[in-house]
Amino acid sequence: MADPNADADLREATAAIDLGSNSFHLIVVRTNNGHLQIIDRLRESVRLGEGLTDDKRLDPIVAERALACLERFAQRLRPLPQENIRAVGTNTLRQIHPADDFIAQAEKALNHPIEIIAGREEARLVYLGVAHGLAAGENRRLVIDIGGGSTELIIGQGYTPHQRESLYMGCVSISRRFFADGKISAKSMREAELACAVQIRPVRNQFKEGGWSEAIGSSGTIKAIRNVVIQQGWSESGITRDSLETLANRLIKAGGVGKLDLKGLSDERKPVFTGGVAVLLALFRHIGIKQMQVSSEALREGLIYDMIGRSHHEDVRDRTIETLMSRYSIDEAQGVRVENTAMALFDQVKKAWQLNEPRYAAMLKWATRLHEIGLTVSHAQFHKHGGYLVENSDLSGFSRQEQKVLAALIRGHRRKFPSAVFDALPSEVITCTKQLCVLLRLSVLMHRARSSVTKPMARLEVVKNRVSLVFPDQWIEDHPLTQTELNQEAAYLESAGFILRFS
Repeated sequence: MADPNADADLREATAAIDLGSNSFHLIVVRTNNGHLQIIDRLRESVRLGEGLTDDKRLDPIVAERALACLERFAQRLRPLPQENIRAVGTNTLRQIHPADDFIAQAEKALNHPIEIIAGREEARLVYLGVAHGLAAGENRRLVIDIGGGSTELIIGQGYTPHQRESLYMGCVSISRRFFADGKISAKSMREAELACAVQIRPVRNQFKEGGWSEAIGSSGTIKAIRNVVIQQGWSESGITRDSLETLANRLIKAGGVGKLDLKGLSDERKPVFTGGVAVLLALFRHIGIKQMQVSSEALREGLIYDMIGRSHHEDVRDRTIETLMSRYSIDEAQGVRVENTAMALFDQVKKAWQLNEPRYAAMLKWATRLHEIGLTVSHAQFHKHGGYLVENSDLSGFSRQEQKVLAALIRGHRRKFPSAVFDALPSEVITCTKQLCVLLRLSVLMHRARSSVTKPMARLEVVKNRVSLVFPDQWIEDHPLTQTELNQEAAYLESAGFILRFS
């Protein structure tokens, strides 16, 4: 008999979905004093990476397999509130051509938005998950996560990552490149390791001499290697360099993927196992790892802890914005003036423009703080420089979609309204991002003089794309410069389909 309280329990739960290049993972957890209690876990070997064609489209058979998996995930997620769910895509989804419709199809199958995260953001989340699963301590750790298409390397202390890199090598991509015919030879293993060494070389000294005292691996690839070397009797605990060398030699001796007969190796893992061994072997040899312990936590647990942080007002994105403001010497006082005006205008129109979700206010706030970031490059066209910097920087906590929205707001905060920039965003966020940009533009305009003198707050009324600013009696007549600037702004907004009136 079904538990009548099951759905109620799930409504208090949190879920994370990791859409990797090899496997799709779903975990559903309850939190208790900061600790996770897993109440459901699903994993399917989709091998998304093997379906990526040379022109960065997804093979229809692989796409169908992935969408069917997401539909099954969606059934499990149905009782959960949308705000308690977070789904992220990694290397393969980062590479898919924008014209490919797969991501839109995937969001429909999952019935939830999918964030595409950059490699260094993936590394941060991996470290966050691994660190929470370790005993407390201040020793520096090297964490390695081998995915299907990329490998993340992180050095950190406690819960803080200090160095992060994402390398373009993974168990799926290396297996496809060097072992696609199913044959394993000393030559193909050597070539695979050398290809990985080329990827490692630019960061080799950084991680070899990083002062870490222990190496920890996460992900299915490293877990599978650990299981094999222990069950074969080549290691008593974790993965040693000798046991890894022995495993590589055994693979070469077998001569082919179909001939692998190793304790602890599942049939599902076999097609990508040799590529994973080549990646880890290169890391051991070139970074100087002698022994590695294995964590059961990884990206998906990191997602959960990141969500918990956001719900407790410990959003890493706020710290990222503060770091950028400091790094680029942004005028904080001006940012505060623009932010206060923007948020006051936002509160007046959020209901009419249906901007009630917290993410809208947060995005507008971040944009006000960073809108002058481009001044560090040049005053001429600084809004364009700012948009470029934000879109192409590694911003901890932000998905690629969020960075594009934030960059569009900064790019569009002055001069001609860049409609083409906004129209290139995902269709579901175009309208709301344009509306936020109107609020940002008006707020920046009101503080062009950079004066600390408090200005009267205008009343803002909106009906669809009709925007009306109402100032106190006689104020606009007494400030002809502002009146001239508002007339110019009305012309700019008209080209974007907004009608600005003021009195």
